[in-house]
Formats: sequence, structure tokens, C-alpha cells
Amino acid sequence: MKKNSVSEFELEKQDFKIRLKRGGNGSTPGVAYEDAAPVLTYVQPAVAAAAAAPVAPPAAAPPPASNEVDIKSPMIGTFYRAPSPESASYVEVGAEVNADTVVCIIEAMKVMNEIKAEAKGVITQVLMENAKPVEFGQPLFKIRPS
Repeated sequence: MKKNSVSEFELEKQDFKIRLKRGGNGSTPGVAYEDAAPVLTYVQPAVAAAAAAPVAPPAAAPPPASNEVDIKSPMIGTFYRAPSPESASYVEVGAEVNADTVVCIIEAMKVMNEIKAEAKGVITQVLMENAKPVEFGQPLFKIRPS
């Protein structure tokens, strides 16, 4: 935080929240002493009610065909199936691809990044909806290698 001149950072995601805060750069802060040290706050999700009643384990998803592999997102951003709204999608289910075939675009910080299949095979599933956010490592497509 000191290296990047950040005095406060907060991250909130679903049932998790973290907040870091630090005081001045080695000088005595003009506020109470507790502002000079980093503050870490964790909000525990409310699970007491769920723990009281027995819960059946979630139904397991059917295992994928053993020979299918995922094309995963290499970054956080917005997933686009086509180069522009008027254009056709890069790939559809059943399309044959090779390692250099562009399968989608992920926009990150206003930069359009072409994502390649990185494997030779046939697209068996499109797992993402167009123009939706994706996370690092999130599966985008399933491919049956050939």
C-alpha cells in the first residue's frame, strides 16, 4: 500500500468483504491512532440458519466426456463471441479449430484481446453468454481434441 501510495482499499464479493486502511507516510496522523495501522475487516456470511437444518448435498453435475477439455479465460474482462455486434461469431458448436484459431475476444481495460483455442479439435459447447463478464480461469468453451 505504501509503495503505491494507497491509503484505503476495499473489496466486496458476494459474501466476502475485506477493507484495508493505513495512516500517513510515517508522520503522526491528524486523526485517532487506530487509523495509522492497517485495518482488516471480514464479514462472516450468515450460515447459522443453514447449519441448523440438515442440507442434502448438491446434485453432482454429470462428468464431462473424458476427452473434452476447456478453453479457459486467461484474464478478467468482458467476453465477446464476435469482433463486432454486426459480425458473425468467431466459432459455433461443431466448428473445427486449431491452436491458432481465434475463438472470442475478451475486453480488459478498453483493450480487445483475441483468445485462441490453443488446441486442435471441435467445439462441443459454448459456456459463456455474449457481452458478459468473465473471471480468470473461467471455462469459455469445451473442445473435443482431434
